[in-house]
Amino acid sequence: MAEPLSRRGESLPDDGPPPRGHEFPGCRAIRLSDDELDEFEGKIEYWDARNQIAILAEGATSHHEYGAQRFAACVKMIAMRRGSSIDLIGGVWLVVRGEGGERLRLLAADQVAYVHPADNRPTGPEIVHGVNALPDVLLEVDYSTDVRRRKLGIYESWGFPEVWVEVPDANWRYRPRSRRSGLTIHVLEGGRYVEAPSSRAFPGWTAEEIHSALNEWEASFETVDTLRRVADTLAAAEGTGPDDDPLLQRERAEGRAEGLAEGRAEGLAEGRAAERAEVARAAVREAFATRGLATTETLRSWLAELDQVAAAAPFIRLAWTCRDADDFLSSVRGLD
Repeated sequence: MAEPLSRRGESLPDDGPPPRGHEFPGCRAIRLSDDELDEFEGKIEYWDARNQIAILAEGATSHHEYGAQRFAACVKMIAMRRGSSIDLIGGVWLVVRGEGGERLRLLAADQVAYVHPADNRPTGPEIVHGVNALPDVLLEVDYSTDVRRRKLGIYESWGFPEVWVEVPDANWRYRPRSRRSGLTIHVLEGGRYVEAPSSRAFPGWTAEEIHSALNEWEASFETVDTLRRVADTLAAAEGTGPDDDPLLQRERAEGRAEGLAEGRAEGLAEGRAAERAEVARAAVREAFATRGLATTETLRSWLAELDQVAAAAPFIRLAWTCRDADDFLSSVRGLD
C-alpha cells in the first residue's frame, strides 16, 4: 500500500455526488463494502465509499477486449522503434485514498499507458491518486457502455491528462444507438476536457488512425507506417532509436551481418562468372585459330562483350564443332 500523502485532504478530487446506476449506461449497481472489494471478481467500473456502491460492467465480449489488446500491440511496436519502454497496465485500479490510507474512490480503465515512465509510476496493483504519476493515456472501449454520461467527468476531476474513448466498428445488439463507431481523444486543458484531432502523448497519431489500428485483425502497412512515424517523432525528442531496443538491436545486427555475407557471396559469384567468361573467350579464339576459321568482326565484338558466363564448356564445344563464325554465333544464341 502506498504511503498517504501529507495534506491528503487538499489533494482529493471532487468527482461529484455518490454514483447512481443510471449514470453508467450498460452497467449495473450493487452494494459492495470495502472489505469485499479485494475478493470481488466482477469488472468494477467505479466504486464509492460514501454509499458503498460499485458500478459493474456487464460481461465483456471479445469485441470489447480486442480494442484494448490491439492498443497494447501498437504501443509495443512504437516503444521498440523509439528504443525506450512504454509501460502498459491493463485492468489496473485507479484509487483515491484518505489520510489514513483507506480507499475512498476506485476507478478501472481498459488500458493505461505511461509513455514516459517516471520513478513514481505504480509498482503494485493500483495507481494511487496523489502518490503515483498519472498515466499519459487512458483507454476506454465503449462497446455496450457510454463513459460520457458520468465516468468521463470523473476522469476529468481526477486530472488524467488524456483519455481515448473507442467505439468499435463491430455491431452488437446491446450497443446504444447513439454510439457511432470511432475514437475520440479528450485532452485536459485548464482542468476541462476538450476534444483533440490527434494525441499529445503520441504526437501526430490522429484519432482516425488510432481507430483504424484498433479495429484491424492484423496491422496493415498503413498502420505500421503510422506507428513508425509516431515512434520516430518520440525518438527524435529523446535521442533514442531502434538500436536502443535489445530485440531490434539484435535483429538489425543480424540483418546487417546477413546482408554483408550475401554481398560477399554475390561478389565471389560474379568474380567466378567473369573468370569463366575469360576462359571461354581464350578457348574460342584458340579453337578458331587452330581450325583455320576466320574470326569476323561480329564474332570479335561478341567476344569483347562476353563478361560473365555460368559455364565455359558449352562455348568451347561449339568453337570446335561449328562450321564458321556465323554458325557459332547462331548456335550461341540458342543457348540463351
